[in-house]
Amino acid sequence: MKELHGYAGAILRVDLSSRKISRQPTLDYAGEFLGGRGIAAGIYWDEVPPGTGAFDPANRLIFVTGPLAGFSGLSGSRWQVCGKAPAMVPEQFSYANLGGRWGAQLKFAGFDGLVVHGKADGPVYLYINDGAVQIRDASYLWGKSTVETRETLKSELGVTTAVVTCGPAGENLVAFASLLADNDASGSSGFGAVMGSKNLKAIAVRGRGKVAAAEPEKLNDLRAYIRDISRKYIPKSITSGFAEMKSAASNPASQKVLDLHFEVLPGQRAKRELCFGCTGYGERIRVWSRDGATSGKSYCASALFYINRAVRYYGEQNEVPFQAVRLCDSYGVDALSIMTMIMWLTRCRHAGILNDENTGIPLSQLGSMEYIESLVKKTALREGFGDILARGTERAASEIGQETQKLITDYLSRAGHHLTFCPRMFPAHALLYAMEPRQPIHQLHEMGVPMFLFVGWAGNDESSYMSSEVFRKIARRFWGGELAADFSTYDGKALAAVKIQDRAYAKECLILCDFAWPVVHRISGDHVGDPSLESKVLSAVTGRPFDENSLYRVGERVLNLQRAILAREGHRGRDHDRIPEAFFSAPLKGDEVNPECLAPGKDGEIISRKGAVVDRNAFEKMKDEYYTLRGWDTATGLQTLAKLRELGLEDAARSLAQAGLAI
Repeated sequence: MKELHGYAGAILRVDLSSRKISRQPTLDYAGEFLGGRGIAAGIYWDEVPPGTGAFDPANRLIFVTGPLAGFSGLSGSRWQVCGKAPAMVPEQFSYANLGGRWGAQLKFAGFDGLVVHGKADGPVYLYINDGAVQIRDASYLWGKSTVETRETLKSELGVTTAVVTCGPAGENLVAFASLLADNDASGSSGFGAVMGSKNLKAIAVRGRGKVAAAEPEKLNDLRAYIRDISRKYIPKSITSGFAEMKSAASNPASQKVLDLHFEVLPGQRAKRELCFGCTGYGERIRVWSRDGATSGKSYCASALFYINRAVRYYGEQNEVPFQAVRLCDSYGVDALSIMTMIMWLTRCRHAGILNDENTGIPLSQLGSMEYIESLVKKTALREGFGDILARGTERAASEIGQETQKLITDYLSRAGHHLTFCPRMFPAHALLYAMEPRQPIHQLHEMGVPMFLFVGWAGNDESSYMSSEVFRKIARRFWGGELAADFSTYDGKALAAVKIQDRAYAKECLILCDFAWPVVHRISGDHVGDPSLESKVLSAVTGRPFDENSLYRVGERVLNLQRAILAREGHRGRDHDRIPEAFFSAPLKGDEVNPECLAPGKDGEIISRKGAVVDRNAFEKMKDEYYTLRGWDTATGLQTLAKLRELGLEDAARSLAQAGLAI
């Protein structure tokens, strides 16, 4: 048998209803879709009928890695979970992207993916020990927190065992219940509740296998090159992470917010905790509470969501924001969904609709430990008013009525997440938000991260190299032309969105870390990165001849398959390619990092987007251009049979044609 490079070779399948365990060759899907989201979308298309509910036994819970998982120095060991997601309104296909080491362990155990369907008679967990797979009783774990479940299983099975689990919120089918794995890697879209609906408490994996590259010497050279690039930009300590982002914050209040996130409080200790195979270009840290009793990740938006409120309530820095994240992780609820729920609850309280008495939650004590503890616990356990909140902000507002739906304006995405990298600031992002089932953060970062650095340069920070000229050069190389770097116009933004999406979908198939890839600017000289690196690495690992364009072609294929899935589940092209209505009327106010809304304009001029709204006519015109570039029908936004067949998606073309969903 010919050696398979980059893959373990098998996808594990578990039917919890019949307790049947089987295996499928990875190459059934890898040839067309590589891995990651591509393989997951292929399996989902083949096996999940459009009328299937998120909590139906027939729904597939798909855990999947990519061909780069298990290799060191590539930041390619992330993993995805896909399926029909309960967090979306209405329920539809979605995904979650996680880091840590669980994905690599699955690969080392002999599997590129795991597909779970059915429903167990009682609580169970899966134990995958190299090639051996068991369905074990988990009744003694039911009701335990994610952290307690994980640590219990690791103590029983060995500390090298990697565990992903749902918490009490998942058991109670909270729509936005999350998953938690080793290194506190968390996954949203409500997949914790899908696990709970199947009576699946956890999946424990231990593997001792290895992965092999087709061209190891070529891969070593590329790894050395990537390592050299990353080392130039790795923070010297955990407290200097995102130093340029801090310098970009042009007022003291903004710097205070960033200090609270990126610096450890007096009396706390911390260490960097990188994901398996990290290039080193990462700032994930683990923080211990002052008393040493609790530890957890402090990273990005989930670590920030309660900071401002706690500081305002207590009048000083404290550990409440850290404990708020631990509460969310332990109960297994998505912190970013809690964040937007808090925004809505606050507006409802100010409107005189909700209060401490009719909710049983101390809404008047926003920022306190009592507030966040009551909100998270009642929601996760569906106690009292928490039973309504457990359905998600949008469904809760619909049930309560009393004008509460009107209080959801410009801050809530389709998945209940906070809308970041706003389309009023980034014109191209209007398209990225409109076309995705959830917040496409991996796409938003491509322009968003360079913008942080640009804001520093615009504020006369001598350490920032992200000048208007560098930004325009990046636009030429990555986004289709300099017009993408002119934020005063909508011209060129449709092409930029297409370029970003095709690259992002390819990256989600590999699966590469969002912070390390693509290398947009982390290169000396003109500071314009190299988008060909991903295809070179993939070729060295798999032995298949890829270049930049052929890799993007895979991304385009997967994007079109996901679009076909969404069409089958009710998405109707142009009519559903929408952004929140408030973006057309509510002026942009700014944010903590960029309060003046600075951006590059025509010929690199520094402009401000403060007060901007999305121009409705320009947005529709962008959609026209986008559909044309995609090869879809411009009038309706529906996919064309010709494009689907060109991409090799014959089954999707046939199915959509029969349903009248393609032209």
